[in-house]
Amino acid sequence: MTLVWTPYDAEFLGDLPPGVEHVQHVRGDLPPRADEVELWVPSYAHAPDYEAVFAQMTSLKVVQAQSAGTDAVEPFVPDGVTLCSARGVHDAATAEMAATLVLASLRDVPRWVRQQATGTWEQEHRGPSLADRSVLIVGHGSIGAALERRLDGFECEIVRVARRPRDGVHTMDELPDLLPAADVVVLLVPLTGSTRHLVDAGFLAGMKDGALLVNMARGPVVDTDALLVELGRGRLRAALDVTDPEPLPADHPLWSAPGVLVSPHVAGGTQAMAPRVRALIRDQVERYVAGEELRNVVIGSST
Repeated sequence: MTLVWTPYDAEFLGDLPPGVEHVQHVRGDLPPRADEVELWVPSYAHAPDYEAVFAQMTSLKVVQAQSAGTDAVEPFVPDGVTLCSARGVHDAATAEMAATLVLASLRDVPRWVRQQATGTWEQEHRGPSLADRSVLIVGHGSIGAALERRLDGFECEIVRVARRPRDGVHTMDELPDLLPAADVVVLLVPLTGSTRHLVDAGFLAGMKDGALLVNMARGPVVDTDALLVELGRGRLRAALDVTDPEPLPADHPLWSAPGVLVSPHVAGGTQAMAPRVRALIRDQVERYVAGEELRNVVIGSST
């Protein structure tokens, strides 16, 4: 018997393979039999004390995250345990949000929202459009490709950057040469040692005047203090679905910085998530029980 724990009930997951026992657990003290769990799906909304949980799961073989990024759990994964990401689950929702923030920022939607609140009718403002602009996607993986599909038709130029070189995709080493021509820079990289503060004072200085920085990755990919300097000068604008720190304190200067639009890390949390995460969990459980290769392995063995 393989014991699987997820935050979902049996009705949500549907029939699982023979020989699988499923237990629902969302948060709080772990119920009995923690030492028998072989495959664990942590909660998406409530981060547990991973170190304490792993210490009790002595039979654990696989952790299936529900997020595309696994930086929060990676440091605590015990030796011999496989960690899998939810790559693909959030592609559509995150790409939608990235496109929304790009368009809202370029077309200055926050200005119109403020003016609607005061009943102000103003037609003097002339801002940029997305058409004829250059969009630099830094981290052109599955979400980057999904974003590119959604921007197709807006008559903008897409420039792709990824860690691994391939046809039509630049490498990270080429960023200094690409930044000065970009009107919009969208960050979609995972948080690693090499990407922490990737966007520092030098990176920001390389961006053209009036350019828009969109962070859909993780807050610490951007040096917040360096960004605040550029925002304060009015030289750059930013749209941030993730911040550092996070949650963003009510008195943090990012809230009131000129030219910035903040959303509270909500890009992936839409109704589109449920059917996709259900399909992923079911598929992974079936693969695990059958001894087949697992999907989206970040750490450990794929089988």
